Amino acid sequence: MLYFSDPSSLAHDPGELMPGHPESPARLVAIERRLAAADWLGWERRPAPAASVAELELVHTPRHVAAIRELSEAGGGAIDSETYDGPDSWRAAAHAAGGAAAMARALLAGEARAGFSAARPPGHHAEPERAMGFCLLDSIAVAAALAVAELGAARVLILDWDVHHGNGTEAIFRERDDVLPISIHQEGIWPGTGSAADVGADGAEGSTINLPVPEGSGRDVFLSLIDRVVAPVAGEFAPDLILISAGFDAHADDPLAGLALRSTDFGEMAVAVRALGAHLGAPVGAVLEGGYAPSALADSVAATLRALGGEGEPGTAPETAVATAAAERVARFWPAVES
Repeated sequence: MLYFSDPSSLAHDPGELMPGHPESPARLVAIERRLAAADWLGWERRPAPAASVAELELVHTPRHVAAIRELSEAGGGAIDSETYDGPDSWRAAAHAAGGAAAMARALLAGEARAGFSAARPPGHHAEPERAMGFCLLDSIAVAAALAVAELGAARVLILDWDVHHGNGTEAIFRERDDVLPISIHQEGIWPGTGSAADVGADGAEGSTINLPVPEGSGRDVFLSLIDRVVAPVAGEFAPDLILISAGFDAHADDPLAGLALRSTDFGEMAVAVRALGAHLGAPVGAVLEGGYAPSALADSVAATLRALGGEGEPGTAPETAVATAAAERVARFWPAVES
């Protein structure tokens, strides 16, 4: 198992301009203290290199990439009321994307069956030509696009379990049939996208799967969606690589949303995805996204790494009305999903 990181992640600090910003270096400090105390859970640590401009331009326009770099190198500033591009942010974001890309390279080269890229800022809200939602560059999208363009993968599945819809990743891949984004997120909250009715671009219906869940949803809903929807779709899609947009802000202690997962629940979800990857012969890699209660975040990441590393066995997923309704919708495009 491979863990990718870079010190530049700690240099990006929105609090320099926006005091009290939740996306702070303390998030990663908490994670790595927790993992170091457990001897990194036996995972091999590797440096996260900086992504090349060519790699970033697989998913972003040249104008966007240049704008993020130029603002950072000019001393930085606010992109919007919550998104910060400071003097160290370009370097951090490039290494975050590069860590995800390096993880995809290693997994598809057969060096490991599981990986985790622990870098910040997060990425899944960054659209092809727009930074937003704390995100400058879409790291997981870079990894997925690179896997298809250069690493021999025919198809990549992205499971986004961050509490907020991964609008950037969806925007990047909504017209493609070789990268399938599936997002489980709290309905009705920022950024206001990710409706269940949004199934992809015209002519590419089914190329995007959105699974919004009601406020207060927890373990049973998430596990049932993975069992009833994600797993059968993955079986039909047959990805060569499974990537997780691993946000941990669906935790009950997180201050930015209203779901009810516990740290152990993320471990159970990761066990289910690990088992799915093993069944399909696809390695599994996770990329850090949100999670703004540092202690809960650290515990959730540790539970996820333990599970991806082989601890725990998948159990029987519960039946929920949310999953039953979602299966009925998705089966229109993916017959393997039994409604």
